[in-house]
Amino acid sequence: MRISRRSQVPPFAVMEVLAAANARRAAGEPVISLCAGQPGSGAPAAVRARAAALLAEGDLGYTEALGIPALRRALAEHYGRWYGVDVDPSRVALTTGSSGGFLLAFLAAFEAGDRVALARPGYPAYRNILRSLGVEVVELPCGPESRFQLTTSQLRAACDGAKLDGVILASPANPTGTMVDAAELDAMARWCAEHGVRLVSDEIYHGLTYGPWAGRQATAARHVDAGAVVVSSFSKYWAMTGWRLGWLVLPPELVPTVDALAGNLALCPPALAQHAALAALTPEAYAEADRLVEGYAAARDLLLRRLPELGWKVAPPDGAFYLYADVGTDDSVAWCERLLADTGVALTPGTDFDGIGGARYVRLSFAAPVEQVDEAVTRIVAWQRQRAR
Repeated sequence: MRISRRSQVPPFAVMEVLAAANARRAAGEPVISLCAGQPGSGAPAAVRARAAALLAEGDLGYTEALGIPALRRALAEHYGRWYGVDVDPSRVALTTGSSGGFLLAFLAAFEAGDRVALARPGYPAYRNILRSLGVEVVELPCGPESRFQLTTSQLRAACDGAKLDGVILASPANPTGTMVDAAELDAMARWCAEHGVRLVSDEIYHGLTYGPWAGRQATAARHVDAGAVVVSSFSKYWAMTGWRLGWLVLPPELVPTVDALAGNLALCPPALAQHAALAALTPEAYAEADRLVEGYAAARDLLLRRLPELGWKVAPPDGAFYLYADVGTDDSVAWCERLLADTGVALTPGTDFDGIGGARYVRLSFAAPVEQVDEAVTRIVAWQRQRAR
């Protein structure tokens, strides 16, 4: 029997690194894992306490396909607090993680054969989901000169002679941690609206910003009336990766479509996560998450201080918890495998994010205690010096 062509998406190279790291750990050897894009702290205490109480109270049944009304209202209020943006709760759709949000948004917004632009390097699931849906992915190379971010001028050039139907913007971005400012986001949103291009804004790393960018995150939620879609999640800022709960902010024309799709694909997002997540939108949970951000900021500052020792070329991360670095290799997969074998430090090869230039790059996640990041840098510096002899 055949296997569908659309299902043939490439695996992540980092999974081989993770398997090797796990085997090393199982053998009793030390590992410093800086390859996974997740905090190690777990959900805020209030969320965990609420989940425990809910489980003790009894069974949790299905919810509305777009999520419980109380959480949709709470998220709308969140946009008012963080961004000063008035969001109608009816435009908020809870999803099974941001991954489920992307699938719903792409299914609702794009036809097979549509052309959708995104940055290279970028999160690989964008292109893999789009291609599996028959959408043509237009990868636009973004290097250090644009801080690895798409620009409106690039979109204009990409439309020269061929129409675009959509664009994916990530700010802060994975794997680079770089951001676009409010003026550039607004310009891009206006250009998209004027040219009939659907803007999908990945905002899952909002709340994780540093240095001059601290608190300067801009949201495309102010542009949903013009057709923009926002994708976000409880996974990163609130450290709730395994709870699998994200959300969309939708333009009015997509709400009934996403509602119907969501009901057919998953019935509803995880009920326990939805009810517990109400506690994430409380002052004590925000404060706890902000303390985690302070820890990521300390690890980021340490990395930037020690960059001269490493000798890597980077665009300093504005947000998220990643450092994307040109490490001077032409085979980042082999480089990461050798680094792990020799030092016990696990990083992600850049080929997962850029199939053309990624062989020179690695991604380091600093969502780890600053002491582990410091020790990892010390090991890498010594290893590089030994290899250079």
